[in-house]
Amino acid sequence: MVVTLSDTARQFIALFEDETGATARDCVVFEDGDDGEERVVFLVKPGDMGRAIGSGGETVRAVESQLDREIVLVEDADTPEAFVANALAPAAVYNVTVSEGDETIAYAEVDSEDTGVAIGEGGRNILAAEKLAKRHYDIDDIQLA
Repeated sequence: MVVTLSDTARQFIALFEDETGATARDCVVFEDGDDGEERVVFLVKPGDMGRAIGSGGETVRAVESQLDREIVLVEDADTPEAFVANALAPAAVYNVTVSEGDETIAYAEVDSEDTGVAIGEGGRNILAAEKLAKRHYDIDDIQLA
């Protein structure tokens, strides 16, 4: 799928890559109205998460400081199932099944103790996961099982 980036997202990716040395494949900017908080979600190339986070989280905190926003990192994946599991991290996801019909729905089996983590406060985590899954795998909805 072709992902279109805003000018702001392109600027944020450039800053992120300069600061971390990691490759960002996508950037979703959530403004105040989207979910109540300003934050930026970066889709990071597989294998680059350690570089993006940095020792003790110092690299990602430096980017947060420069952008004055919360940063969320999601590791990219080769399959829609692995992608959805990564997007819901740090929740423990045991299995993801993608069902295609009128809509493409990903059913994610999440540890019962991690359901709240997967959803996030006010639904912010699952909203970000759904937005990324739609952009990269044309998944219309993510449902937790």
